[in-house]
Amino acid sequence: MGSNSQQSLLDVLRSHSAVDCDTFDIEAPKQLGPFVDCTSNQAIAYGELTRLGGDGKPVHAQLIQDAIEFASSKSSLYPGVTVAELAVETMMVKLALRIVPYLKGYSHIQTNPRYSYNKQKTVENGKRIVAIFGDLDPTYDTRRVCIKIPSTWEGMQACRELENQGIATLATTMFCLEQAALAAHVGCTYIAPYINELRVHFDEKYIDQHKAFDFCGSAQRYYEKIGSKTQVLPASLTSIQEVMKLAGVHHITVAPHLLTKLAETPANPWEGDTGSVFKDKTDEGLSDYGSIVEDESVWRLAFTRSQEGKAEGKIIQAINIFCDKQEGLEGLVK
Repeated sequence: MGSNSQQSLLDVLRSHSAVDCDTFDIEAPKQLGPFVDCTSNQAIAYGELTRLGGDGKPVHAQLIQDAIEFASSKSSLYPGVTVAELAVETMMVKLALRIVPYLKGYSHIQTNPRYSYNKQKTVENGKRIVAIFGDLDPTYDTRRVCIKIPSTWEGMQACRELENQGIATLATTMFCLEQAALAAHVGCTYIAPYINELRVHFDEKYIDQHKAFDFCGSAQRYYEKIGSKTQVLPASLTSIQEVMKLAGVHHITVAPHLLTKLAETPANPWEGDTGSVFKDKTDEGLSDYGSIVEDESVWRLAFTRSQEGKAEGKIIQAINIFCDKQEGLEGLVK
């Protein structure tokens, strides 16, 4: 690496945190990789799978058709799972496998958001995603699959079961310490605090008035305090200023347009904030959540009351948006 004057903000970020790409588009990993992990969700998948080429035709028409044929051939193995649902999972895995050469770590795939309140179906979904990776590429080490699961009570109980079976998990759509404490308790590999609620990416006029920077910093300090293996991986970022404030977090996942801006912005001069979320907060008092993480009713009430209901409202919003995108993806199966 050259002198500081030759460094980009992406270089600086990588010197502080493990940097992941938040995309199914292969171009950013190709041009700016290697990255550590690659994260995704139904919204990212829908955006990529409906993308049109210069000729006005879907870029991934053949991938979609191949996924449908694969799902049809495997459907008898998964009674109760529709061909459309299985095809959507296959599409996401196919997109993920294209990016693997530009990664050092995990490929993240999110479970069907319709199962956000169903532990057993989420567990089965996670195991099915891992199996699809193995079927599509027998040479791929499926221990490099990380299953993203919404941070409901049921979702995190599913994380516990999958982790106990050797499958890495990420508790996503996370907004408060009550969720973070439960994720550590069940043994999640990662959590994904959403710095901005999901709505900001679909409503240009909407601004999150309660961005989760403080929560993200508190969660990392809480994990360090209790000696948790769980790592903090913030998501849902809207600017390079937001990204750089989080320098020093364990992991961070960044969308392609922001990765490009980071790579194009010289580190010197950079007069913006770098890493303030994790500075000068060592004396922060952190609560003990041990009394709530094994009692479902107590945890649910604590979660409902967290931030006067804002945290629960934000996850409900995110699950609704992801369910809409799941329906859109299944609509591609014709």
